[in-house]
Amino acid sequence: MAASNDTEIVSALKEDAGKGFRMLMAKYKEPVYWHIRRLVVSHDDAQDAAQETFVRVFRSFRQFKGGCPLGAWIYRIATNEAMRVLERRREGRLSLDDPEAGADALMADGYVDYSDLEAVKLQKAILSLPARQQLAFNLRYYDGLGYDEIAVITDSTAANVKANYHIAKEKIIKYMNSTD
Repeated sequence: MAASNDTEIVSALKEDAGKGFRMLMAKYKEPVYWHIRRLVVSHDDAQDAAQETFVRVFRSFRQFKGGCPLGAWIYRIATNEAMRVLERRREGRLSLDDPEAGADALMADGYVDYSDLEAVKLQKAILSLPARQQLAFNLRYYDGLGYDEIAVITDSTAANVKANYHIAKEKIIKYMNSTD
């Protein structure tokens, strides 16, 4: 199924929920999974949170008024699901002061490519960030979203998102340039 634009998806959801949901899944299933995965790390947790995201999207679609882009609304739901997973897990937060904790968390996931040491180090750096900085960085760097759209997703302002992104970027650069 070819990727549809959000207007077509919204129209399809209103006319034929099944067809609209298939279109929505075709466009958003993979990006939402990877957005959540970057936050929660674990493949199983990401799959569970992504599934719950789409259940919530389907159940609450009537509440979507179009005041923000469909993608931003979906990402906000996905972000909330990822935060629920992290809240339940509590130990999901890593610290730059405890490099072994980061390695342990990554080593627990069988889906990480450990042959790319730079990618593993980058992931550890991102996971060490506070939640708002992590969200701003992931949504901007990986998903290529603009500051205004990220502000909608994170219930913030574009100025705050921009500040969080730049602080995160500086911390990551510092971490990546440090020797392990």
